Amino acid sequence: MAKRKKVNKRRSAVIIAGVRTPFVKAFGDLLKVDTIGLGVAATRALLEKVGLPSREIESVVWGGVILPGTAPNIAREIVLDLGLPPSIEAATVSMACASGLRSITTVAAAIERGDIDVAVAGGSDSTSNAEIKLPQKVVHALAPIAFGKASPAQMLGVLAQLTPINEVLPRIPKIAERTTGETMGESAERMARRNEITREAQDEFALRSHHRAARAIASGRFDDEVIPVSTGRDRWVHTDGLVRADTSLEKLSKLRPVFARDGTLTAGNSSPLTDGASAVLLMSEEKAAALGFEPKARISSWHYVGVDPADQLLMGPAIAIPTALDKSGLSLEDMDLVDLHEAFAAQVLCVLKMLGSDAFARERLSRDKAVGDVNPDLLNIHGGSVSIGHPFGATGARMVTTMANELALTGKRHALLGICAAGGLGAAAVLENAAV
Repeated sequence: MAKRKKVNKRRSAVIIAGVRTPFVKAFGDLLKVDTIGLGVAATRALLEKVGLPSREIESVVWGGVILPGTAPNIAREIVLDLGLPPSIEAATVSMACASGLRSITTVAAAIERGDIDVAVAGGSDSTSNAEIKLPQKVVHALAPIAFGKASPAQMLGVLAQLTPINEVLPRIPKIAERTTGETMGESAERMARRNEITREAQDEFALRSHHRAARAIASGRFDDEVIPVSTGRDRWVHTDGLVRADTSLEKLSKLRPVFARDGTLTAGNSSPLTDGASAVLLMSEEKAAALGFEPKARISSWHYVGVDPADQLLMGPAIAIPTALDKSGLSLEDMDLVDLHEAFAAQVLCVLKMLGSDAFARERLSRDKAVGDVNPDLLNIHGGSVSIGHPFGATGARMVTTMANELALTGKRHALLGICAAGGLGAAAVLENAAV
């Protein structure tokens, strides 16, 4: 008699809750809180919010980009600093601006496989505490002294190696592609020109982002997800610090280009350097039911892609989104909400144009027809990174939190997320209302 093949019903990963710190300008109110401290604050607040016993947590996966040199596994440091059970395994993932989403889908995959039932995922970054590295020439020259293996003669010889002075001074970190030397803003400028995205369109998009974020704050929409952070000495940061409710097209139009003399990208239509953290609690549906939690959303699908950084660095979402939709068995028309990471207004507008282009579909996606046009009324309804800010490792988890909350609050069914990332990477995910 033939042996029956065991068929496992696919498990689903669901989102129970998410929180984030206020997102504030780098070198501002959260200057003294490093990326680990931000992660600790967000994770502590999340666990207190849901009242989950720490013994139930099996894993912490964290996203980060500016990793501390002496403690790069931020996830493990969060576990230890919070006094959580040391048996909790912890890992840090780094995928540029998609790191926060990558941490969540890493957990979701483990839940679907049956490896774990309960985990915290999220991300944080503190641009304010980015380490300034010494040039390797200095490191190599000083190594014998640092390790106590230099003779007096060798110590004198070190001085001769530390010239010329411009080659040995500490270097300020630069957000540039290692393979091309081009900054992300310069790449976005090229994309804007290539896709014929005007300065006016970018400023209009930025204005809408700020006004929608300001409206969300004023209405209390973010109250359930933004938690206060202590900066010491009884000082607390309670709210986002970058949203400008009073900005206007007139104000935005007066700003100078920052990446090219004749460019269209300005500080007003680009995401600012930001400090912050986001944390999300995920469970299997079965475990959530057993513990009495009501999930907000289910992670239906996700997809990651890479493109040539020398081509259009930030076009990744336009390629990742169609596959993520296919995996979920849905189309763009089925989406009730669309949330695209706003690295730059120009980049979002380029991606939207690509999604609506038959030519792009044929050339880049091997499809006959365009993915479709995104309804502006469904796009980034509470603003995005241009207005709220962009702590690199935290943005993906912020987007998941906001969209999961929106699905639960409104009863809408599906939300689509898209994120571009340095290195020519793109990410997309589809969430579905767990109650519908």
